[in-house]
Amino acid sequence: ADASQRAGNGKFPSRTFEACCYRGPRRWQSRHSLFKLRPLGTLVALALGYQVAFADEAGVSIWLPGTFGSLAAAPVQPGFQWSTTYYHAAATSQSRKEFEEGGRIVTGLSPKPNLIQLSPSYAFETPVLGAQMGVALTTVPAFVSNRITSTLAGPRGRTLSGSDNQSVQGFGDLYPRASLKWNEDVNNFMIYGTGDIPIGLYSKDNIANIGTGHGAIDLGSGYTYLDRQIGNEFSAVAGFTHNFTNPATHYQSGVDFHLDWAMSRPLSEQVSAGIVGYVYQQIGCDSGSGNTVGCFRTRIFGMGPQLGVRFPIGEMQGSLGLKAYGEFGAKNTPQGWNTFLTLAISPAAAPTRP
Repeated sequence: ADASQRAGNGKFPSRTFEACCYRGPRRWQSRHSLFKLRPLGTLVALALGYQVAFADEAGVSIWLPGTFGSLAAAPVQPGFQWSTTYYHAAATSQSRKEFEEGGRIVTGLSPKPNLIQLSPSYAFETPVLGAQMGVALTTVPAFVSNRITSTLAGPRGRTLSGSDNQSVQGFGDLYPRASLKWNEDVNNFMIYGTGDIPIGLYSKDNIANIGTGHGAIDLGSGYTYLDRQIGNEFSAVAGFTHNFTNPATHYQSGVDFHLDWAMSRPLSEQVSAGIVGYVYQQIGCDSGSGNTVGCFRTRIFGMGPQLGVRFPIGEMQGSLGLKAYGEFGAKNTPQGWNTFLTLAISPAAAPTRP
């Protein structure tokens, strides 16, 4: 979703279903006739009428875990900058519901988002409250696919299976951001604010979406330790997301907490390497009249390697960064792996005077 924003966390929206055919022993006994009388209708219901129930509506937040990385809180060269990030993820999730009279429904999701984050930004030279102020705006053209599989097993061992898949392409939501960064020798501090303007491709009837369908505000702070003599650095950025109600589904996701961290060291003057990770935990209950599943929360962890290369582009400075995350500890959200490939262009550092 997140995506995302999860969008972003590499998890993208799908409808949130509950098992619809069980309403007590008598009702379940009557539904056994589906196996004999309406097999085609049962397949359609399995594919389209059941879904994995996810916290953070459909398991998606506006925050994409892994967004911040190395040097996140360190001031940059003043002026205009451009960043292009290609994000790819593959994840799976499975939900299982048992019936009192026997039988079960097993439903799985396999979202595969491909995003291109286009982020122009500007860093001001004049200090604001003793800090460097920066503003940015991110738009997200994307291609997203999702697949649902469902299997209904009866108490006598007979099963029926169905599946559905969808692919969509278009633009996601808009994400404005503003930040203040302070530097004190090797210590760097940052506060930031961002949000989701929900104008992206979204439909409550889709099993694959690019937009989230609702607005949100995210506030946080970060720290970077940077030894400019040796080049070693460590960064961590934490934030909280407040989600507004989705007007199409009347569902409001709870408050989310996220922490992105990274550390790296130089291998040469142009190349650096290290490790990255994130923690994502929903700390507030979902609510709204569209929430029929009660209070349950999303959780996911990720960690992996990173590699960075710097190079000149005329009078500008270019950098190419690769981050890869393997996910673990998922709860109420798909789990898999994802990668960020980022090309950034910024003003080159001024030459050092003797």
